[in-house]
Amino acid sequence: MNENKDAVFKALADSTRRLMLDELSERNELTLYELSARLIMKHDLSISRQAIAKHLASLENAGLVQSKRIGKYRVLVFHNEPLQNLLKGWIE
Repeated sequence: MNENKDAVFKALADSTRRLMLDELSERNELTLYELSARLIMKHDLSISRQAIAKHLASLENAGLVQSKRIGKYRVLVFHNEPLQNLLKGWIE
C-alpha cells in the first residue's frame, strides 16, 4: 500500500504531470494527440511526445491514468480513486 502512495506522490511532484491531470480531469478522456496539443497550445509547453509518454508512464504506474487503444488511437482516461484513497485517512 505504501508503494502505491509513494507512486502517487511521485507522480504529483512534477508540474507537467499535474497539468496533464488537470487536462484529463477537465475532459476525462483524451487521445494522446489531443493531450499533447492542449499542453503545447494552452499551456505553452515545449514538450515532445516522447517526454509526454514518460510522464504518462509515471501517472499510469500511480494508477491515476489508464490508457487504452481504440483503433489507431491511444485514449487516456483519468482515475481519481488513488487520490481519494490517499487522502481518505487524513480528511475523514
